[in-house]
Amino acid sequence: MKQLRAISIGIIIWIIGVSLYASSYYVPLLEDAEQQANIWLSIVIVPVVWLGAKLYYGKNIHTHGFWIGLVFLTISAILDALITVPFTILPYGGTYYDFFVDFSFWFIALEFMATVTLYWYINIYPKRKSAHYI
Repeated sequence: MKQLRAISIGIIIWIIGVSLYASSYYVPLLEDAEQQANIWLSIVIVPVVWLGAKLYYGKNIHTHGFWIGLVFLTISAILDALITVPFTILPYGGTYYDFFVDFSFWFIALEFMATVTLYWYINIYPKRKSAHYI
């Protein structure tokens, strides 16, 4: 695994995700703006993480997608703990606990893991498997 590459891409994914999450507040479609932002993020994070996986695996790397997804998720959770929660949750009376036990957080975490793992099974595993027989 290329740790620096995975961490860098994880940071980029987090920045894009936070930007898209925040931008959803400027287009009010639902009465509950937070729910709208969570729904929007859960939709757009899949192609963002897919692109991150594509960038990561672009250099003939074969690390299982589960582990790369876990790195991407861990980086996002650390950045959430250091930046998102202190600046967007705590000032409005929320807590770290509220943020990290929220269903939306875990649903998006599952999407991170599933997306990178699926990318690996579709695009990396078949090439890796066939390379062993050549």
